Amino acid sequence: MTSPTAADHTVVIPTLGRPSLTACLRALAEAEGPPPLQVVLVDDRPLDDCTPLPAEIPEALRDRTKVVPGCARGPAAARNTGWRAADATPWVVFLDDDVVPGPTWGTDLAADLAAASPRTAGITARIAVPVPPERRSTDWERNTAGLATAKWITADMAYRRDALESVDGFDERFRRAFREDADLALRVLAAGWTLAAGTRRTTHPVRPAGRWVSVRLQAGNADDVLMTRKHGRDWWHHADAPRGRLPWHLAVTAAAGASLACAAAGRRRAALALAGAWAAGTAEFAWARIAPGPRTRDEVVTMAVTSALIPSAAAGHWLRGLVRHRRVAPLSVRPAPAVPLAEPLPVPERV
Repeated sequence: MTSPTAADHTVVIPTLGRPSLTACLRALAEAEGPPPLQVVLVDDRPLDDCTPLPAEIPEALRDRTKVVPGCARGPAAARNTGWRAADATPWVVFLDDDVVPGPTWGTDLAADLAAASPRTAGITARIAVPVPPERRSTDWERNTAGLATAKWITADMAYRRDALESVDGFDERFRRAFREDADLALRVLAAGWTLAAGTRRTTHPVRPAGRWVSVRLQAGNADDVLMTRKHGRDWWHHADAPRGRLPWHLAVTAAAGASLACAAAGRRRAALALAGAWAAGTAEFAWARIAPGPRTRDEVVTMAVTSALIPSAAAGHWLRGLVRHRRVAPLSVRPAPAVPLAEPLPVPERV
């Protein structure tokens, strides 16, 4: 076996067996440029699901692909399982199972890795989220489109193995595909590494989602508590992450709760005033989501109903996070406020 070169890489894909995995693997196999030395699929379905992964592994990748169990512990733990089970290549490229690497992905990745400095820990891809051009995007489509501007997103992120080892990989307390990538990036930066923007391109299609997806996503407020415990109240600035509407959701939820308490105590005027504040806050939130969208009947109904439920869901998950993560200690080393994402890598000339 030959010694690994500086640009040799393994691709790690955590998966729940979604149909999109086949398209991801096919695009990876068909992309021009050096293929990965190994592809590790981490089957993160429950252990009692003993059926084979419902995915077709292309012939070009079949002899270099292995499947390892992830035990349904979430994407952060699955990625750790994958890179630790992989052969010791210098680089590990994490892909989500619902992305589609571009046609020149292998060539562009090789250029990204070749241009990395010895202190470059990770290199992002350029993520594109296609949305229907003939109409306004739905709330869910706009939510997914935000991935195109998210920093350090592990939908397609190359990390140097030495950097992963130096910070012990992903924090497995992040059980959802949310904030685990920002947490890893901040810890890597705090350890003295740098991060860079690459040139390879990957598409992240908008996957189908049910009516209640926006309510379920509020579980991420508990993860935000963990981020605050670890990285401080200003972690939003360091991660260049949107602050969100949690303070507003807490205020609206408090108004609803106080209205019910006043009604139970017989304070009718106060109850009505507080109920009016809740209704006004809910209406403002609903319109903020309806106005930029297609305003179809189904979208308007979904936005109206979920906008009434989201504030209390967000508040509940935030409180759950405060309890669950109350003993989490802050990191001993914190990134300096001025740490930016590095400039795009220089692209080596191709011959």
